[in-house]
Amino acid sequence: MSNDVTQPIRRTCVVGGGAIGSLFAGHLGSVAVSTVLTRRAEHADRLNAEGLRVSGKSNLHSAIIASTDPAELGDVDLVIIATKTTAVEASARALQGHFPYATVMTVQNGLGCEDVVARYGDWPVISSVTFMSGRRLSDSHVEYELDTATWLGPWAGGSASFEQAQAVERLITASGLKAKAFPDLLPAQWSKLIFNAVVNTVAALSDLPHVSAFARRDLPTDLGCLVEAAMDEGKRVAAASGVELFEDPWEMNVKATRHGQTGNEEYAHAPSMLEDVRARRATEVDWITGAIVREANRLGVPAPINETLYRLVKARELSWSR
Repeated sequence: MSNDVTQPIRRTCVVGGGAIGSLFAGHLGSVAVSTVLTRRAEHADRLNAEGLRVSGKSNLHSAIIASTDPAELGDVDLVIIATKTTAVEASARALQGHFPYATVMTVQNGLGCEDVVARYGDWPVISSVTFMSGRRLSDSHVEYELDTATWLGPWAGGSASFEQAQAVERLITASGLKAKAFPDLLPAQWSKLIFNAVVNTVAALSDLPHVSAFARRDLPTDLGCLVEAAMDEGKRVAAASGVELFEDPWEMNVKATRHGQTGNEEYAHAPSMLEDVRARRATEVDWITGAIVREANRLGVPAPINETLYRLVKARELSWSR
């Protein structure tokens, strides 16, 4: 296959079989040949034997071709790297020399993963950020929880075109997921970056999932006061970078905390950084809050709240070795 957008995307490869990767692979299996590059051989074996079941917001069961070796998956038209940022370099290194005709889409939090991928191949690169979420129930079963969109667009540092991004948007939409392509993803990417940088770090440090307290500002002690102030800092950094945000991160935060509330039931999504801290795993803070801090320092824009959140998460990581 070539990168010609007039040709349909017939074969896909998702790198990483976590919740997001499984949601992509399971849905794409309904409209294309869906392959998965896994880290563990037993994971690949189970997907090959059982396929991938999606429940919750969708109810489907897709056949999957899986392996720990990209050479065993054949040529593909689209690669989606759906690992955490901390695993992107290892994933890109594993892809080196494979899938020469593919377009590669990154779908990570933060900034900078596209540069890492580009060091290992000259694939056209599409940037994306996703708001959907799910729970991985087993190697072959994922629950689709939050059916919000994936935003995508051609990476400015590469050769991908807006037409290629639109082709990926059509494929994802046809699979039953939500997607929106942008000629320039940076405004949307920065909106998600600021939202994530604050919500993830505050959750990781407070041990609170993303609940309504993140949007409450009635009293000076309310958590929403801290969240809003940190997001305002991020917005000032984005403005100094010349980025006009696609959506306001504070409004995104308010909307998310209201999602799915019925009666006395409260939305309480555990952000990935909170899950990492609870499991004492390395977090993605360097790529998320760290990206805002680095850009603030480069531009000379004060960002003391984000700097403090960043340093406290790094201190939390350090504490695990003592």
